[in-house]
Parts: sequence; structure tokens; C-alpha cells
Amino acid sequence: MSALIIIAAITLFALYLGVRAKRGHDMSLEQWTVGGRSFGTAFVFLLMAGEIYTTFTFLGGSGFAYGKGAPVYYILAYGTLAYILSYWMLPPIWRYAKNHRLVSQPHFFARKYESPALGTLVALVGVAALIPYLVLQLKGLGIIVATASYGAISSTAAVWIGACVVTAYVIVSGVRGSAWNSVVKDLLILAIVLFLGIYLPLHYYGGFSDMFRAIDAARPGFLTFPAKGSSVTWFQSTVLLTALGFFMWPHTFGSIFTAKDERIFRRNAMVLPLYQLILLFVFFVGFAATLKVPGLKGVDIDLSLFRLSLQTFDPWFVGVIGAAGILTALVPGSMILTSASTLLANDVYRGMVSRKASDATVAKLARFLVPVVALVAVGFTLQGGETIVALLLMGYSFVTQLFPAVICSLRPHNRATKQGAFCGILAGVAVVAVTTTMHLSIGQLMPFLPDALKDINIGFLALAVNIIVFAAVSAVTQARPVEQTHASVN
Repeated sequence: MSALIIIAAITLFALYLGVRAKRGHDMSLEQWTVGGRSFGTAFVFLLMAGEIYTTFTFLGGSGFAYGKGAPVYYILAYGTLAYILSYWMLPPIWRYAKNHRLVSQPHFFARKYESPALGTLVALVGVAALIPYLVLQLKGLGIIVATASYGAISSTAAVWIGACVVTAYVIVSGVRGSAWNSVVKDLLILAIVLFLGIYLPLHYYGGFSDMFRAIDAARPGFLTFPAKGSSVTWFQSTVLLTALGFFMWPHTFGSIFTAKDERIFRRNAMVLPLYQLILLFVFFVGFAATLKVPGLKGVDIDLSLFRLSLQTFDPWFVGVIGAAGILTALVPGSMILTSASTLLANDVYRGMVSRKASDATVAKLARFLVPVVALVAVGFTLQGGETIVALLLMGYSFVTQLFPAVICSLRPHNRATKQGAFCGILAGVAVVAVTTTMHLSIGQLMPFLPDALKDINIGFLALAVNIIVFAAVSAVTQARPVEQTHASVN
């Protein structure tokens, strides 16, 4: 009962804080989606750090360490590489967005390439990627509440309650509600992760080195990369692919627009890689559970953190851990809901149905679509399916297809065309859809490749097809020089 009380209290507090964030602000479209471009270093840091500490990290990170061993370190590496890229990539994106009063990622593409159709395509790709990411958060929420409440609340009920809470404060406060809740979430999760990552190895093994020696003795080779499957080649290609896609998520891209100063990104780029190191303590929990909670298979590996906590701590502390986990679902979930509803209202409806729709009309439609998107995500969540890490990697394969067009758009003399960007993204997304649906790998598609290359992340095939089509179509549709046109006429 004590665990349930703590979980309920934190959930209600998150709802209160999210709704209260609206106070003193007229929720226009710009305020609702990008916070009036008024966030300072701390809020922008927390919105971007929120990408590290989601249910993916809390459950998926520890579960991946428990089930896969050494390959889990890709989670530590890709975010660090992405933050290094952000030092140069984000300031010019922010400047362009500020000068043109942009409120969404598709807005950026449509304006840069002077193509509303491209903006609509990017919006549809974004929504397609965000749904599995929101499912990931709700799936984690269900696991956390059902486990931490000792079964008093079922996973299904937890998913519905969480979806209702996050829908309520997103409708009222938009991105401001996410920002205020991210403050509480990061403080709580930081304390919990550090404690668990230090205490559990010491409690069960006597220290970190003793823990790894015990694991290596019981499961030889578990702490090294396998020769096939999640090999070194898989690790390297997955780190690069996910690093390129990190800021291509619509809600992460949109968080760039909330800053009041471009120097904020360079400050954060220096601190965020250090913040990543806290992920090690999440991994330590998963490693500690490998010998103490044996036998978890398939999707159940995501339960490793809570299974070990249940047999170690009193119910009230399990409730505290559960409360921290709930916030790792609610905060990213609220950002995803805000972004998805904005994409549908501002970039699909306004782009395809009514280009003259006012900001007030779009803002109302976006709020109306919040519960619709939430219901769709709940439906997919309750159907079950992939592990948390698998869901995230699928979404990354989609959003990474936007990276080539973004990078080309930042060049002073961009020779890429709107037709090239459109066809490249469409081709890449089609490859992702086919390979994901058919569960194909590079090794299956290209059995003639050396073994070292068969484990390359399948997302790279989609990215390669994207770049080839992007370059070829841009070359064919390149505007001809005025002098050449006149000469041909004469």
C-alpha cells in the first residue's frame, strides 16, 4: 500500500505541475509548441537531457545489459556523439527557425526547400516514428506501475491512467508542462539511478570488480561482443546511425526552437556528454540482476531492474523507484504528444487541407488531436509486441532518413533540390518499412558479404538508398543557369 500511495502522489503532482505551467501565459500556437522561444540554458538542457532518461533508459537500458551484455554500451556512445555534433549543427537551425518564426520540424523543411509537399511528407514520417516512441513510454509505464504496486494496479490500467494524465496537461500547457515536469524528473531519476547503480553491486557482490568477475565466471563471453549478431560491427553502425538520427526526432528538433539564445546549445554540448556517464549506473543494475534474477527471456528482460528491486528493498522504497520511473514515461510522452499533434495540425492539415488556416485554428486542432494520438498509442501498447530497445531502434531508422536533407540545407549554397529531398526521404522510409515488416537483416539480403559486414545495422541500407536517390534526383532536377537557358533558346 505504501508503494501505491507514493506512486499516486507523484502522478498527481506531475499533473498539477503540468497544468500549473500555463499560469501567466496565453497559450498561442507559438507558446504551446515552443514556449515562446524563451527557455534559458537550464530548461533547454532538461528538455534535451530528457532524451537520455526515458523509460528506454530506465527499463530498456538495464534490460539490455541484463539480456545482451556488452552491446548495451551503444546507448552510452550514441548520445555522446550526437551532443558533439550538436555544437555545430544546432545553432544555424535555431537562427533560421527564429528568423522565420518556425514552430515545427516540417515547417523547417518546407521553408528551406520552398516545398509545402516536402513539409507534409516530413510530418507524416515524424508521426510514423513518434507513435512507436510513445508506445515505448506507455509500455514502460505499464511495467513500472504494475510491478511497483505489487500488482494492485494492472499494466493495462496503468497505461490508461498515464495516458489520461499526460493528455490533460499537454492540452492545457503544451511544452511548458513538459519543461516543468522535466525538472522534477531529472532530480529524482538522478538520485535513484546513482543509488541503485552503486548499492546493488556492493550489496550482492561486494563491489564492481567482484560483480564482473562473478558474471564472467558464470557466463563466459557475456561481457564481450559476440562474433555474430550484436557484434562490434553492429555496435559501430548502430552508434553512428542513432547519433545521426538523435536530433531528427520531431520533438527533439522542436526543442531547439524553444531556446532564447544560440549560445545555449554550445554550453549544453559541453555538459551533456558528461551527463551521459550516469547511464553506466543503469547498466550496473542490469548486470547485477543477471545472476540474482536469472531466467528472464524475450520482452521480460525489461523487468530486470524491478525484479531485483522487489527482492531487495522495502515496499515504500520500491514505490519511490516506481515514481521516478513514471516520470521517465510522462515527461518524454508529453513532448511526443505535443509534437505529434502539432505535426498533424500545423503541417498535415494546414499543408494539405487548408493552407490559409489561422494560428488560432491550428492551435485548437492540435489540442483536439492530443487525445486522438494518445488513444492510437494506447491501442498499439495494449497489443503487446517488441522489447523497449527494439521499438526505439525502429523509430530511429525512420527519423534518420531526414538527416541528409537537413545537413544539405545548412550549406551556404545548397545544390540539393526539393524533388531530391522528397524522393530520397520517401525511398529511405520505404526501405525501413519493408525491412522492419519482414524482419530482414543485411546478412539475409546480402549473403555474399564478408561476415564482418553482415551485422551492419539494417537502417544503413535505408540511409544509403536515401542518399543515392537524393543525389541522383537533385542532379536531374537542378535548376539550369540563366545564361545556358538563353543560349539554348537562341
